[in-house]
Amino acid sequence: MGLWLLGLLLLLQDWGEAGGSELAFVQEPGDVVALREHPLLLRCQVEGEPPITISWQRDGIPLGNNSGATLMPDGSLHLGGFPNHHPPQGSSASVHEYNCMAQNRYGRLVSRRARVQLASLSRFHQHPESMVVEQGGVARFQCLIRGVPEPTISWEHNRTALSPTNHRFTLLPAGILQITNVGQSDIGTYRCVAHNVASTRYSQEAQLALSVSPLRLLQEPEILSGPQNLTLTVHQTAVLECIATGHPRPLVSWSRLDGRSIGVEGIQVLGTGNLMISDVSVQHSGVYVCAANRPGTRVRRTAQGVLLVQAPPEFVQWPQSVSKPPGSSAIFTCVAQGVPEPRLIWLKNGKVLSPGDNVRLTHNNSTLMLAGVTAEDEAIYQCIAENSAGSNQASARLAVTGAPEPPPVPQGLRASALSTSTIRVSWEPPSFGDNPSIIGYVLHLQPEGEPPGRELQEAVSKGTFEHVFTNLEPATTYSIRLRAYSDEGASHDSPPVHITTMGNAPAAFGFYTKVLNATSVQASWELPSQPGLVQGFKLFHRKLPAAHFEGPLLLARSASSFLYTDLEPAALYEIKLQAFNGNGDGNSTVRFVSMRDALTADTDPKAGCPCRQDGETPFMENTSGMGVFVGIHVGFAALIICLLCLLLGWRHSFLCRKGSGEHWTVPSASADRASLGQLESGGKPGERIELISQVTVEQQSAA
Repeated sequence: MGLWLLGLLLLLQDWGEAGGSELAFVQEPGDVVALREHPLLLRCQVEGEPPITISWQRDGIPLGNNSGATLMPDGSLHLGGFPNHHPPQGSSASVHEYNCMAQNRYGRLVSRRARVQLASLSRFHQHPESMVVEQGGVARFQCLIRGVPEPTISWEHNRTALSPTNHRFTLLPAGILQITNVGQSDIGTYRCVAHNVASTRYSQEAQLALSVSPLRLLQEPEILSGPQNLTLTVHQTAVLECIATGHPRPLVSWSRLDGRSIGVEGIQVLGTGNLMISDVSVQHSGVYVCAANRPGTRVRRTAQGVLLVQAPPEFVQWPQSVSKPPGSSAIFTCVAQGVPEPRLIWLKNGKVLSPGDNVRLTHNNSTLMLAGVTAEDEAIYQCIAENSAGSNQASARLAVTGAPEPPPVPQGLRASALSTSTIRVSWEPPSFGDNPSIIGYVLHLQPEGEPPGRELQEAVSKGTFEHVFTNLEPATTYSIRLRAYSDEGASHDSPPVHITTMGNAPAAFGFYTKVLNATSVQASWELPSQPGLVQGFKLFHRKLPAAHFEGPLLLARSASSFLYTDLEPAALYEIKLQAFNGNGDGNSTVRFVSMRDALTADTDPKAGCPCRQDGETPFMENTSGMGVFVGIHVGFAALIICLLCLLLGWRHSFLCRKGSGEHWTVPSASADRASLGQLESGGKPGERIELISQVTVEQQSAA
């Protein structure tokens, strides 16, 4: 990892004189099509420290003076005419590969291989075939021919070019002609015309005739020709054919087998159902399904084809030039992507490099390691990435230097936590004498108590003296070290600093509620298992449909419940719980509580029955608080009646003295006050005192 970071830092370095010595291609030769007996120019431009020597190869063999080619002053190659005058059709002799080689005192560089093909046009591999269709039906003709470059296909009707403005005629690039709603004017001969820079060819003629059979009123949908499998390169145009017949005329639609959307950008429908995708990309690869539906029904026919889009190699990571002392190791990394997966080859001064001695290739040849480097290893190393869609190359130079002198240790390393996931680190700039030798810095960050494998390393340029680490864990202590790098290697570690990221606000707490009676509700929750995550709780409530909450009620972190009293019976309440700590308030949890059920339970005669199963009636029974108030009111009413009777002089009152001997025993005022005092002083909610009748037999005193 440290060697890779050193290579990254060398990218950030201003090379000065060495920068001018880097040999690189400004323009590489590209694939071309050659015409017989016509001159051809292959471009090759190079930059680097002079003197630079440029030479060319054809099919891996150096071009001699008698090859008929001329080297231009700018390094390009001029070919007076294609060397093979009469190659067999389709033979490999009509294709050659050229590459340019540049060399200066630091090494040799090889360009990509340019493919040069002789323009040609083959004979027709498939001619259009005659066909008979019904009036208003669909006709389809196809021809097949190969050429370099790909020929342009056009069609003639009765040896007259078809008009491109007629919407009933659809010409597809693969040599396909579709005719919809065939009528009497379409009868005749059709032929295919192929043209490119090499030649023009005409196919055999095919006859189109109308069927004499009666027109069928109902015909099942049928796909005459569905999409074919296609392999293209990015930025090309894909045309997927789908032509269907039936009565009534079927509706053609497209979809992807994987369910993904086809999209709308660059999508066009040709004719009655052919799908054209312009400027294809790798994301367009997939299985495409064409469906022909009979209008107004679920009757349908489908056909499918595979579109494979290839992409030439592109480098994700380039090898970087390094300077190493003798006996040390050098690592070059080269990562390329493409479709299909590119194959990587390493060259040393233009020659293929194979593993052996001090050369190691790992990770599918993406990493080249040179162990114990010597002066003989000083060269230009190239990474060549190739696949069926193309090739690409990147290069780097290895310079072998004298004894290494590491840079001084960085000073003044400081760190501060910005948030739960970010830490800012800064350090002092080097002294004036040390600054030119430093090419960059590498910060080493590791969580304390974790194994070394979890260390994070980030490189910064030599002019940067501050860095911010992101995506860190909250409430975690990190150890941070700093190293300075120069051409000769790395300095010793700076003294480490220790910093802890900020913590998170607490998570949402679940809680539950319990209705105790018509005016009381208890909210309860479980405390967190780890102390310190919560500093307290906030409790809010509101009677719906009120818009705002009442509160908050601040509760200690040890509180696990709260009792709401004096609530309105039969009302609907919303209760919200929120935990907080030094990092802020957490997310809240809400519960809805209805007091209507509790009120219904209090007024239910069955729920308030004081009788036990054994038939006994106790003097006091725990029910709701409503019974207490009813008993007190009855007692006061009886006391007032007795006082009135005494004032009127009724000695033998019907209420106080009766022959049956029954009367109500009225609680004394002190007893009433005691009962009320018990309720007001926090007696148990839900207790009810019932007044029951007592029977007293009194003996009549003698007159």
